[in-house]
Amino acid sequence: MPFWKQFVLCLVVIIAGFAAWVYFVPGAGETMRNAGIPDSIVSRIAPKSEEAADAGAGQAQGGKAQGQGQGQNRRNGGGGGGRNAAVLVVTQAVVQGVVNDRLNAIGTGDAIRSVAVTPQATGTIREILIKSGDVVKQGQVLAKLDSEEQVIAQGQAQVALNSALEKSSLYHNIKSSVSRMDVFDSEIAEQNARLQLQAADLNLQRRNIVAPIDGIVGIVPVNIGDNVTTSTPIVTLDDRTEILVDYWVPERFANTVSVGQVVEATSVARPGKVFSGVLEAVDNRIDAASRTLRLRGRIDNSSDELRAGMSFAVSMKFAGDKYPAVNPLSVQWDAQGSFVWRVTDEKSHKVRVTVVQRNPDYVLVKADLKDGDQIVTQGLQRVRENGAVRTATDVAANDKVAAQ
Repeated sequence: MPFWKQFVLCLVVIIAGFAAWVYFVPGAGETMRNAGIPDSIVSRIAPKSEEAADAGAGQAQGGKAQGQGQGQNRRNGGGGGGRNAAVLVVTQAVVQGVVNDRLNAIGTGDAIRSVAVTPQATGTIREILIKSGDVVKQGQVLAKLDSEEQVIAQGQAQVALNSALEKSSLYHNIKSSVSRMDVFDSEIAEQNARLQLQAADLNLQRRNIVAPIDGIVGIVPVNIGDNVTTSTPIVTLDDRTEILVDYWVPERFANTVSVGQVVEATSVARPGKVFSGVLEAVDNRIDAASRTLRLRGRIDNSSDELRAGMSFAVSMKFAGDKYPAVNPLSVQWDAQGSFVWRVTDEKSHKVRVTVVQRNPDYVLVKADLKDGDQIVTQGLQRVRENGAVRTATDVAANDKVAAQ
């Protein structure tokens, strides 16, 4: 068969198939409208399809109420009313939905105060007075360094002070026999001797390594006999009566968070238990790389269940932004965007919406909708602008009246 004949035959088959689809398939007209074909063209080429769809729905209702008379059949949409017959739909009321009402983040905990204790002098450890897990008080001796040299220096300073005191006392008793300059020099010598003794006492005290804060002792990394310097960590003390949690949030919350707000944290180590606290600090700038803001929460740990370094799931609650919430099935799309069908006075009206957030149960939209507005969720294929509709609840009520 020549190519042109094959082409003509294929074209005829395609046109015939399209015509059959337009004529026999209900809703073909609405599909063409959604595709952007003008309504004037659709009404010319697909009137039979729309009448067939309306007639099919009418026959279903008419078969159910066949014994109730022609008037009842028309009221239920079962008569051959064509496009003006009321469409059976299911509706659901609009409710208020809230977005940006909760902040969730992951943070890391740290003790309210934590100190790595180092010696104030160089020497050899002679005694360790604590062990891991001990609770210590501020000023308590943790370890001692060798101090023989400092003890000797303290004794020498004491001898020098005693000598200076004797000389000064003697010169004061014989002022008439010595010059005033000699008396003055003896007083200066006494003061220097006192200062030397204070320095010797201080050097001897620094041979004791003491706790700078109240806290709990960590693992002791040194042993007796180790030679340590002023940069050698002896032990780490943590005051964990409260835990600080640092976390980062998106920059859109920068003007929402404030010091003193309630913070709730859940530890991975203690799932299911929520620890309450407050927001203690807000950083003064946004991180340019991540576009996040650093926050710090303070959580009470009087029960000593938490440890520094733990990870926390942190949450904060806010008033949030309120939007109308509709059933996900009600949101439709056409060439101009998304919309829903609102039922008012048994008439359907198209309302344009902008999707704000999708949730499993509801879709939050920005639209001219109010609480309680009835939105079509089922039977959307045959709904028309300003078309007559009837809800499933109305049909059930009519059937009950007819049965009585």
